[in-house]
Amino acid sequence: MAWTWRYEAADGSVITPAEEAEDFPGQGDAESWIGEEWKQLLEQGIEKVALLDDGREIYTMSLRES
Repeated sequence: MAWTWRYEAADGSVITPAEEAEDFPGQGDAESWIGEEWKQLLEQGIEKVALLDDGREIYTMSLRES
């Protein structure tokens, strides 16, 4: 299994991040990484992310604080 993030603009269009997207061995690893990197992603214009497990969307979330 490969856990990855899909990066999206506010309108839902997919954005390619400045750095190559990472694959993670588990969901917890992917979630820990996004918890550390979300501010830098926002600076790149990424508004939402979707967690994928082997390409299957698990959930989508905004990077903006509620």
